[in-house]
Amino acid sequence: MGRTVRKSRIWLVLLLSPIAITARASDDWPTHYAFGNGVDVGLKGLLQYDSNDFGNDRLPGGMHVFDDAHDWRRKEFNLYVNKSGVFEINAGYDFQARAWVDNYLAVETPAGRFRAGQFKTPVGWEDGNTSTGATLFLERALPEQAVHEGRRVGLEWQRGITSKWLLQAVWFARGDLNADADGTTIAGRAVFTPVRSTDAVVHLGVSASREERDDGTARVRVRPEVALTPVRLVDTGTLQGVDHVDRVGVEAGWLRGPLLLQGEYLSLRAHRPAMSDFTSQGGYVTAAWLLTGEAHGYKGSGFANPVPAHAWGAVELALRFSTLDLDSGSVTGGREHDWTLGLNWYLGKHFKLQANYIRAFSDCGDLDIDPRIFALRAQLAF
Repeated sequence: MGRTVRKSRIWLVLLLSPIAITARASDDWPTHYAFGNGVDVGLKGLLQYDSNDFGNDRLPGGMHVFDDAHDWRRKEFNLYVNKSGVFEINAGYDFQARAWVDNYLAVETPAGRFRAGQFKTPVGWEDGNTSTGATLFLERALPEQAVHEGRRVGLEWQRGITSKWLLQAVWFARGDLNADADGTTIAGRAVFTPVRSTDAVVHLGVSASREERDDGTARVRVRPEVALTPVRLVDTGTLQGVDHVDRVGVEAGWLRGPLLLQGEYLSLRAHRPAMSDFTSQGGYVTAAWLLTGEAHGYKGSGFANPVPAHAWGAVELALRFSTLDLDSGSVTGGREHDWTLGLNWYLGKHFKLQANYIRAFSDCGDLDIDPRIFALRAQLAF
């Protein structure tokens, strides 16, 4: 009964929301003001409401491993001041997670773009270098969850070399604005785009980082590509004796009109001088097709949402396969691979509806659960 009521509520939200805002979906909303000298001051927002419905998750005793849920995923707001090609100031907070997000000062110089503050670490293309509101699926792939380090406080240098190369080097300090980080990190990323036009992009990239751990521990675990559950099907538990953690990512993307292909390989190695190192690895491949003929944008070395060519919006089909292996030596964190089928409906510039069907397959010790997950999202971004 509870599951049925929850699904009815989210469907009501999804059905009524487009009717309420379609009239203004394509408007340039007045959430910013541009001065005559080129300085722009404004507010950005990202609101996401999700529903997660689980099936095929019963234990032999009859209990469900997962609980169906519907809740806000994000309620992010960012205040900003910028002048194109000169500087940018951003202050952001997620009122759902009760956590600071991107908070930084960036300046443009002939030597490159310098940024200081809190922002995402670069290893992990899908999460670290793609806008949260522009993802093809509700949540990032398994290896992204396992490897991406999240946001940290640090200093960054970034520079474009001609129109084809982008180089990035970062140093992150101990801790973050949410008191939820431990250790220092150095990282780098290089991106090569031999083809880059309005409807054609070839993207190749590589990234790496080293995190020095202060407390000598680490843990790797992931959710089954939805967010409204605390359950992880694969989990290493706390790894002891960790001196530092190395992360590596290799990324590739191809865009040709309405077709988009994207893939990534990610690995993590926890160095433990007194015992065997722990190594995890995984990858994902994604294919997306805009049925209405538009093309995704490409901005800041990541793909962006398309601009619908029709008053009623743009429709997209997407498919992703992801895999992750957390078994290494004496550590049996488990293995998982997921298939995700996605349907996206872009309504103007600000509104997006997403539906994901996820078939997860896991093997972790005595827990052998292969759930079916139906997930929905209504997103408003401005």
